[in-house]
Amino acid sequence: MKKLAYLLCLPLILIGCTGIPDGVKPINNFALDRYLGTWYEIARLDHSFERGLVQVSAQYSMNDDGSVKVINRGRDQDTQQWQEAIGKAKFVGEPSTAHLKVSFFGPFYGSYIVFYLEDDYSSALVSGPNKEYFWILSRSKSIPTQQLNEYIAIANDAGFNTSKLIFPTQ
Repeated sequence: MKKLAYLLCLPLILIGCTGIPDGVKPINNFALDRYLGTWYEIARLDHSFERGLVQVSAQYSMNDDGSVKVINRGRDQDTQQWQEAIGKAKFVGEPSTAHLKVSFFGPFYGSYIVFYLEDDYSSALVSGPNKEYFWILSRSKSIPTQQLNEYIAIANDAGFNTSKLIFPTQ
């Protein structure tokens, strides 16, 4: 578990960026209370801190201080051991704009930008501080192929290299 937490911190230490990449616009009229709960990773761009992980999920809940508690979990496909990292997120600006900063290590934060969200909060497209960080998240462990293809097209139009997407098993 500590390995994953450390690895999650490394990119934030190196990046430490709460910016928004070109072509990505956080959604407005964001309702955090509707976003809280469990999300499953449908697709992602590869990074060392998630490499080899399957059954990846993120759990969002409120901390007493008003920040968002983030628990990322995944199973290492080689060792079958669960990895977990706990962090916190805060809004960069107004809470109605889906641009947060997340930290898994002290004062070092990286952007978490929801730039596409279904009206019923069932699926989301999330970017980090640059085009190397991208996730497709869903409340369900799988989504229909047509819907997935639509999300990939949206990400491609926003400038993400969708040919490098990884689709972890749930």
